[in-house]
Amino acid sequence: MNPATDDLPRRRLPREVRTRQLLDVAWALIGEHGTDALTLGRLAQEAGVTKPVVYDHFGSRNGLLAALYRSFDERQTVVFDDAVAAAKASLQDKARVIASSYVTCVLTQGREIPGVLAALSGSTELAAVKRQYQQSFIAKCAGILAPFAGPDGISTPAMWGMLGAADALSDAAVTGDVTPDDARAELQQTIIAMVRRHKA
Repeated sequence: MNPATDDLPRRRLPREVRTRQLLDVAWALIGEHGTDALTLGRLAQEAGVTKPVVYDHFGSRNGLLAALYRSFDERQTVVFDDAVAAAKASLQDKARVIASSYVTCVLTQGREIPGVLAALSGSTELAAVKRQYQQSFIAKCAGILAPFAGPDGISTPAMWGMLGAADALSDAAVTGDVTPDDARAELQQTIIAMVRRHKA
């Protein structure tokens, strides 16, 4: 015990700022010790807050994992939307931007996001959260690529196949099995080939 510090009032942050701080600490904790080490108690300790504060923000460990995934997806969406808007209106360029943005975003989170995704898949409720974001990404990409395909657009199975390729190549880049540039290039060619198969 340290009376000099224990008697000091805890600094109250606005809820949104506190949530951001807790998520940042959670990402750092996962990065250093892995997803299994992430508990609400451990997060409270690392963030220098009481357990009730963490429970108030996330409710449960599953709630925390879902919030981490949402924060990852939100960052990915901003980067993705900006890159697509700046790209030239050609299939080559749009495919390049989709591929580059996806791989780069996963690399930015390093080894942390696969652990969160693995934990998400273990819960029916959290798997639904992941699926919601996957469907949103697929719909967005289908809209971006539709002008380069036939009148029927790109089939749903093909879009899921593209997402599977994006995940696999990004994971391989994270683990060092392929270079990031090779992952981006392969995904770009996969997208281009998929679109060309759906031309009239």
